[in-house]
Amino acid sequence: MTDRKRVWFENAERKLDPGLVEQLRHSRKVTNQESNNKEIPIIVYLKRNCDQGKKDDLLKVCNADSNNKLGRELRSINAMQGHLTPDRIKEIKDHEAVDRIFYDRIVTSFMDIASEQTGAVKVKEELGLTGKGVTIAVIDTGIHPHEDLTNPENRIIAFQDFINGESEAYDDNGHGTHCAGDAAGNGSLSNGKYVGTAPEASLIGLKVLDEQGSGRLSTIIEGLEWCIDHKEEHNIRIISLSLGAPAYESFRDDPLSLAAQTAWHEGIVVCAAAGNSGPAAATISTPAIDPFIITVGSTDDQNTLERTDDVIADYSSRGPTIDTFVKPDIYAPGTNIISLLAPGSALESELPEMVVDESYIQLSGTSMATPICAGIIALMLEANPNLSPNDIKSILKSTSHPTLDDVWGYIEAESAARMAQNYLAPAEAVQES
Repeated sequence: MTDRKRVWFENAERKLDPGLVEQLRHSRKVTNQESNNKEIPIIVYLKRNCDQGKKDDLLKVCNADSNNKLGRELRSINAMQGHLTPDRIKEIKDHEAVDRIFYDRIVTSFMDIASEQTGAVKVKEELGLTGKGVTIAVIDTGIHPHEDLTNPENRIIAFQDFINGESEAYDDNGHGTHCAGDAAGNGSLSNGKYVGTAPEASLIGLKVLDEQGSGRLSTIIEGLEWCIDHKEEHNIRIISLSLGAPAYESFRDDPLSLAAQTAWHEGIVVCAAAGNSGPAAATISTPAIDPFIITVGSTDDQNTLERTDDVIADYSSRGPTIDTFVKPDIYAPGTNIISLLAPGSALESELPEMVVDESYIQLSGTSMATPICAGIIALMLEANPNLSPNDIKSILKSTSHPTLDDVWGYIEAESAARMAQNYLAPAEAVQES
């Protein structure tokens, strides 16, 4: 037994999430004292019965000096974001307006023949579906206005920069541009060789990650809320999230998971990358841990059109989730995918050997599989705009090929698109009968 006195944050129980406790422990160790003024980025969950008076009092306490700031609302999860010192966190943890306090963790991006192999090319040839009229929001590092997205018309219909506040579309990292091309590049500069799965879909770029490909949970949540707010204006039907962070909490408490789930319930199909921490089990990241949204794993197609030699990519994160749910929900090609290059980006300078034909770059990861899946969903929604997110998920899983050694199989665009065309909601089926 030990007589060591426990520090205040070790006695806080569920009031503080494990990530924040670790940050407070690290902060105390560095300063070697109980009290210090180093700010920590946090997310404060408000109690459900919190009235405006209690909320105002909390803000007054938190903003009493220049070392602390709380105020940016994250309404989709009934929370507020800010930067507080350990002393102030200690002061407010038992405030009557506070439910829990989370560390605003770092979120990172998850770093050819894919469209033909998934069946997307056949869908265009036989069904005439290209994703036209469907908008995919790519929440990532931005989108460079590559010719494959702007010729013959600019399909980047909106751009929102949460990092630097720029108004014109750009991508200083390059990851988001590659993802945009995976979903909706039309192969303009490659004579159709490097084409995405939905080559006529519209795109929205939301820059929530910086030049190094990282950002905070709260910024990603702001991007999700922007999509919800502008859903009708831009016909946003799909959100593609090729990013994530380690999952320490149940999806019921995790801020990013809850925000993604809110978008799903608002009628937007949310696709999230499983993560690149495989082959170890139980490595699904957040928000991919959420049971509602579509979690996408990555395959390695061995650079052949045949599916028989395809395997789950070694790097692709495996389930179960932290809540012991089966994930991923679907697999798509994600290895050695050639897509759009953002000139002058960090990826171009870091990976010059991966640049192809000056205008494209080859990357691997569940990041690539996710927008490929999003593009196929755009084909399904073009075929049947009345499909709900739950309909989409059900069709994708039921039409996937059980060729992989996992519970769910390999995405199959043609079967999914054909089922989407003929799919009736339960109420419609009853009316027809």
